[in-house]
Amino acid sequence: MTGTAIEAAALSRTFGRRRKAALDGCDFRLPAGSVCAVVGPNGAGKSTLLSLAAGLIRPTDGTLTVLGQAPAAVRERLAYVAQDKPLYPQLTVADTLRFGRELNPGRWDAKVAERIVDEGELEPDAKIRTLSGGQRTRVALALALGKRPELLLLDEPMADLDPLARHQLMATLMADAAEHGTTVVMSSHVVAELDGSCDHLLLLGAGRVRLAGPLDDLLSAHRLVTGRADASLDSHTVIESRTTGRQLTALIRPEGPLDSGWQATAPTLEELVLAHLRAPQAPVLRLDDVREAAV
Repeated sequence: MTGTAIEAAALSRTFGRRRKAALDGCDFRLPAGSVCAVVGPNGAGKSTLLSLAAGLIRPTDGTLTVLGQAPAAVRERLAYVAQDKPLYPQLTVADTLRFGRELNPGRWDAKVAERIVDEGELEPDAKIRTLSGGQRTRVALALALGKRPELLLLDEPMADLDPLARHQLMATLMADAAEHGTTVVMSSHVVAELDGSCDHLLLLGAGRVRLAGPLDDLLSAHRLVTGRADASLDSHTVIESRTTGRQLTALIRPEGPLDSGWQATAPTLEELVLAHLRAPQAPVLRLDDVREAAV
């Protein structure tokens, strides 16, 4: 797929009488066919952003387009799995999949939906209300992938799963997305589980975009350096630094060659994210529009 899956311009959303901002002036562009990790601390605006993209709520200010249109206009082309995995508790697993098929005529992929359920060894006649949190997650994901969406929105999708089930379902999601060119936008608190799965990053903090762009480009723009505690990094942008004894470790954006006294390595996704979360005043870096301009 080519083009833009989601684009935000000055996007804001407030709640309550005091108009507390969950999102505040966000700008970003997500290319179609990418797998995007949306990360940030609690209250950063991740769930609000996904709800806006799903068309469940509207922006207070600014604009958000999904697949080139208003979110409400493309609901049949997207699927959304919320944190609480809302399902009808009185229905059985089989009834739920049948319900999904009837709501999505012409799009329903029974094979993939049934495979996800079968891999969890769920009984077709089991009531949804009797299932564990992890089992309900499987049913919710089966509904979402069975819809065969162009855009899949996942809000903390693996939180209820044990490590083995999380690994298996993540592999299923990524394989399915690669096969069908599905754009996946997934929030998670477990940054390590996103490493190796996502190719795009959107880091939110206090309702604002802190980092946005292709993951490889963002990682390449940073270096994790170690050196003597009295060495200078004045010519570079320091995101975060820590001193242990006589040694200093810092995440930086290099502004030219490093002095020979520094040892530099590429940061991991987790190192990049944690450093920026610990340094909320670090300069914003957006590389998402640079990639678009080069096309």
